[in-house]
Amino acid sequence: MTPESTASALTGTQNAPASNAPLTLAEFDEFAGAIMANLESVIDGKTEAATLALIVLVAEGHLLVEDVPGVGKTTLAKALATSVGCSVARIQFTPDLLPSDVTGVSIYNQVDHAFEFKRGAVFANIVIADEINRASPKTQSALLECMEEGQVSLDGTTHPLDRPFIVVATQNPIEMEGTYALPEAQRDRFMARISMGYPDAAAELSMLHQRELASPLDKLTAVVDKQQLHAMIETARSVYVSRAVESYVVSIVQATRVHPEFRLGASPRGTLHLVRAAKVLAALNGREFVVPDDVNELVVPVLAHRIVATRRAASDSRGGGSQAIADALRAIVASTPVPLNRSRSV
Repeated sequence: MTPESTASALTGTQNAPASNAPLTLAEFDEFAGAIMANLESVIDGKTEAATLALIVLVAEGHLLVEDVPGVGKTTLAKALATSVGCSVARIQFTPDLLPSDVTGVSIYNQVDHAFEFKRGAVFANIVIADEINRASPKTQSALLECMEEGQVSLDGTTHPLDRPFIVVATQNPIEMEGTYALPEAQRDRFMARISMGYPDAAAELSMLHQRELASPLDKLTAVVDKQQLHAMIETARSVYVSRAVESYVVSIVQATRVHPEFRLGASPRGTLHLVRAAKVLAALNGREFVVPDDVNELVVPVLAHRIVATRRAASDSRGGGSQAIADALRAIVASTPVPLNRSRSV
């Protein structure tokens, strides 16, 4: 028995569900399509952002949505949480938020003459961390153990979090007033970072008509329950990755660590996240195996936020450091030899 299962038995919390048989690709596609329909009904013209959000959800990762105010970051997070029949908690990060508000606190019970653990908002399957970079670094760090190990340690006791556990965080660019830059250790725990961007004219016009009387979020209902989500997760995990594709991923990540424009390259955790995300994308594309194109499509959203560009590279790029990193990553992908045989037998 593992430490996690032992802790679950002692606390009465089921940290992992009973074994779920993987779905067929047709069933997987049906559930994924239902979630995508929900997301696209409230986020106009943002199919790429909605797809990445779905990939992170099924890969059991954490999602960072970064952009300027008013472009739908929180709406996307709430739509994703509403689409799945799991427990959801929202934390509004503010400068006066305390770590105990996030993880919980031990309170002395005068009747029983013992300390009781009062769970914080992080004890939910999907946690919406709204404007995460408005809280102090100390409060932000309260999520580090939760996001990596799926547990909360307090007063010598470990409290496991129920699976799946997914943090969907939103933040404004660090240049905005009243914000704190996320530390590298926390950014590295997010599987992917996406930017919403402004909608085009047609999407914005459609939004005006759709939201004139009510918010489309009010009409959303869960289209996948917890058991079905677990089955989707198991299906994605069973997707095959050949040794050649694994070597291809490692070559890309290794190249980020020696690139002259990068001061900090991608971590081994980034390698793991890239493969996990590629498995989900392969399943979404109706395949039981990963091909290099799956990896290429996800390199920027999965790796870019983990990398720190040199000052010279950031100053030479018109879009600043983020654009310099994205351009350099695309160049790395273009220069990395691709496995010739893309079949499952590679």
